[in-house]
Amino acid sequence: MRADEIERVRAELDGFVGEVFASLARKDQRAKGGWYLRGLMLEGRRKSMQPMGDRLGIDYQQLQQFVSSSPWPVEPVRRQLARKAVGLIGPEAWVVDDTGFVKDGPASPGVARQYSGTLGKVGNVQIGVTVHAVTDTASCPLDWRLFLPEAWDDTCSESNEHAELVAARRVKAQIPDTVRHRAKWELALEMIDELRAWGLVPPVMVGDAGYGEIGYFRTGLTEREIPYVVQVKSSTSLHDAQARFEIPTPTGKPGRPFTQASYQGTPVQAKTYAQALPASAFAEVSWRQGSKGIMTSRFTAARVRPANRNLPKNPDGSLPDCWLLVEWPEDATEPTDYWLSTLAEDTPIAELVRLGKIRWRIEHDYRELKHGLGLDHFEGRTWLGWHHHVTLVTAAHLFVTTQRLTTAPKAAGAA
Repeated sequence: MRADEIERVRAELDGFVGEVFASLARKDQRAKGGWYLRGLMLEGRRKSMQPMGDRLGIDYQQLQQFVSSSPWPVEPVRRQLARKAVGLIGPEAWVVDDTGFVKDGPASPGVARQYSGTLGKVGNVQIGVTVHAVTDTASCPLDWRLFLPEAWDDTCSESNEHAELVAARRVKAQIPDTVRHRAKWELALEMIDELRAWGLVPPVMVGDAGYGEIGYFRTGLTEREIPYVVQVKSSTSLHDAQARFEIPTPTGKPGRPFTQASYQGTPVQAKTYAQALPASAFAEVSWRQGSKGIMTSRFTAARVRPANRNLPKNPDGSLPDCWLLVEWPEDATEPTDYWLSTLAEDTPIAELVRLGKIRWRIEHDYRELKHGLGLDHFEGRTWLGWHHHVTLVTAAHLFVTTQRLTTAPKAAGAA
């Protein structure tokens, strides 16, 4: 936003700052929160401390101290932001995803040589895990976690010498001793539980195969009575919902007779299952307006029983059934995408497709958060600093989104 655009909405911004930073104990902290938001939203290629200070006409060290070392807790601020975002957007789904922050050196907390979808390859990155509230027309982050690889957890070290090196690096980055390596899907469930404690519950959970492929994650959602539409890999093992589940017929050979029911066929991969369906099972479905017109492809949906070993079973020993959604574009030689969903059996396929595809909004968020609001411009090297920064960027994003949704488009220029 230009300086004159920010000045035009100054009253609204001051009210927003006063509300979301009400939990900060001191008046000067709340003022610095407002400065930082202005710095993030103002035009400028770099949103690190010194350039923002120059644009704001203040000593950048005030911003640096506020973000990197001031001990204000992020949770009350995030609670306010999440509640305001849900109230503003009225989400049709929540989406879990993660994004990479490319780093030059090894000092930033959580940085490691690891795969990043942002890069599409292995790189020297931090990875943030996020939960977003989404509709087809708007979205906002609700919560954040910084993924900590095993290389940053001394309890995962294979020698005392290495553990001491990791422990020293943790101390330098000010990582709390209670924070340890955990899988990204565990961080996602933790955020869902935190948001629930704030009075917020998702209408449906959406995620890519990095989360959907994990049986423990899907089970965690089911245990929390949260329906989902999540992508899985073509290798996902499953039975058709009508697969025979019964006590096997006696073979006539010596030995104990069968007493427990089981599936009388072996599970197949989702790709094999989809390719065995008749062509008539696939039909064109449209889901949203894209830049080049209505987006359309061929889909089918069938009731199946995922057969992962770690999935809980029904009381009779059978596997729970759910939807398998498959996309097979007209010009493709095989199916391209697969989803599992626990939405109701009478859910129309168009709704399954729309929710499965709604993840596109997250890429819009990440693009605006990074390129417009400086999400990945933070140069601090502390655990607290990273969490402060992403919380403040989330606040700036929510303010911009509020302006975009509640005022004329020309008055609500994106950052």
